Amino acid sequence: MDAAWSKFLEVLDRVTAPFLSVGSMFSLSSLACALGIAIALIAWRLHSRRRRIRLRVILRALFPRRITFHASTGVDVSYLIFNTFIFGAMFSWALFSFRAISNGTINVLTSAFGTPAATTLPEFATRAALTVVLFLAYEICYWLHHYLCHRVPFLWEFHKVHHSANVLTPITVFRVHPVDTWLFANMMSAVVGAANGVANYAIGVTVYQYMLTDTNLILVVFIHVYIHFQHSHLWIAFRGLAGRILLSPAHHQVHHSANPAHFNKNLGSCLAVWDWMFGTLHVPAKAPERLNFGVEAGGRDVQTITEAYLASFPRAAQSMRGSPRPAASIGPDPTGERLAAEDLAAIDLAPVRQS
Repeated sequence: MDAAWSKFLEVLDRVTAPFLSVGSMFSLSSLACALGIAIALIAWRLHSRRRRIRLRVILRALFPRRITFHASTGVDVSYLIFNTFIFGAMFSWALFSFRAISNGTINVLTSAFGTPAATTLPEFATRAALTVVLFLAYEICYWLHHYLCHRVPFLWEFHKVHHSANVLTPITVFRVHPVDTWLFANMMSAVVGAANGVANYAIGVTVYQYMLTDTNLILVVFIHVYIHFQHSHLWIAFRGLAGRILLSPAHHQVHHSANPAHFNKNLGSCLAVWDWMFGTLHVPAKAPERLNFGVEAGGRDVQTITEAYLASFPRAAQSMRGSPRPAASIGPDPTGERLAAEDLAAIDLAPVRQS
């Protein structure tokens, strides 16, 4: 009985963690912050255009019917349920242990170069330095994983599931294939674990990064400030130097674009600096761009979870025998309902068209 109860609590914690953990990508606290920032932004833009700040207009801007009731949004809900409450409850994503890789790295370095001298820096300085190092390790690993998923045909067949969304909402983050998630989790454990080992060896003493609920503090800040807007219809673009260092919501919306000019661009998570460094950066325009989203798979739009999950395997196998069919736009949805023109003109938030 005790073993069964412990297993139940373990599964319950795994299921609720994405929503209750402050450091989760979909925590209730980050969603609340995103909602507050969105309301403030819409109200400010209405005020700047000398429009009355009305609840009806704000709600229509936040939850346009053309997106809220789009079939693609309903599929996103299916992915959320499956990946969180079914697959996520049954399986652990990472095979590699962050701690084991970190300790192994320290042991290898110690065997090769000897025991390092302990730093004389104060603890807050070493912890702050480690926090920055591991955040940068997370970001470069995110970029590398994303780059491989777009450039390697076998991996693209699984990652393509995420790009099949015809409209973007915060829950689109759950529209991922288990193979894609498994690869990401294990690459992250290996890269960040190795970075932690190298940093601890260099410091000479065991130190820990600043975290909230086991998540890097810097990443938690980004999650609560604007990560949710990357999968949304709200156009927030960083330009100039900021657009080359930080990946704004508009950067990621361009990444999802079905326009071939935008393919394989803006592969980072929070930072655009890796895209800038490696030539995959596309800085978005200040004004909302006209974007269509979605890809075809096997000649048709894929909007069922079973089709997306199961059909990815034979397509991936086929890609190993020859060049896969290139991703293609599926075109605008003629039945999509748009916000009233006067509201869009007043608020100027949406990337205008999501098919």
